Amino acid sequence: MKKSLFAVAVALAAVGSAHAQASDSLAKIKAAGKVVIGTRDSSAPLAYTTGDGKYTGYHVEICNRIVDALKGELKLPTLATEYTLVTSQNRIPLVVNGTVDLECGSTTNNATRQQQVAFAPTTYVTNVRIAVKANSGITSIAQLNGKKVATTTGTTSVQLLRKHERANGVNFEEVFGKDHADSFLLLDTGRADAFVMDDNILAGNIVNAKNPADFKIVGETLSEEPIAIMYRKDDPHFKKVVDDAVKAMMKSGEIDKIYNKWFMSPIPPRNVTVNMPMTASLKNAIANPNDKPAEEYAKK
Repeated sequence: MKKSLFAVAVALAAVGSAHAQASDSLAKIKAAGKVVIGTRDSSAPLAYTTGDGKYTGYHVEICNRIVDALKGELKLPTLATEYTLVTSQNRIPLVVNGTVDLECGSTTNNATRQQQVAFAPTTYVTNVRIAVKANSGITSIAQLNGKKVATTTGTTSVQLLRKHERANGVNFEEVFGKDHADSFLLLDTGRADAFVMDDNILAGNIVNAKNPADFKIVGETLSEEPIAIMYRKDDPHFKKVVDDAVKAMMKSGEIDKIYNKWFMSPIPPRNVTVNMPMTASLKNAIANPNDKPAEEYAKK
């Protein structure tokens, strides 16, 4: 009996230790000697793969700067970076369970998600809009009646479309892509008449299409949403290091340089330019760093 109780105590201690380490990201990272970055494969120019097993983009570069700050905080001469591909469906669970330390993709910061995870200060503000074939004749939400509308599984874009005041009486069929590239392919191949998503993701897919001129972004803005780096919540020390690193980039003007590199200059793999100047909302978020959720933007 004593051995059994001892074994249980040891097991409980091990579980407690594992939980403590998972909730202390700095301790976890130091013990592993690496930072695990969760990122996307088709969310250009924020986060994507160039097709050679490497991940890059605006948010990936910001996260690499954060890794430098973590290395300094932990006083480590070296700190490896490991990339893990995440999807719209599994990104939050992988952050919560400790698989991913920093999620550097295209995730909207909203109140519901803040119940499970934490966010760094806003580093991009997106407008949810609609991409269509240039020759489709579709220019507004009303013209989606009877059409097939694509979006990516695990995102909220179609729900936003249905809630829009101009969508009253508009009936359309939803079709889902497993990721953003798959959703865009539905539009490209005619299996969908429109693709509803963040404007930067739409633009990133269009510029990397075989014939970019075949597509255009149209219609009303469905929602303005803050996008940010995501990590585990209830970890104040880790949050301070990450947030301070982001704020330092904002204060020094480095974030503006990174933005211009990915949104206003040719980017790999095709050396094309997204050509999306920084919006007034993003300029304000950089001038006044904050982790306010999307609901705060909706109050404007």
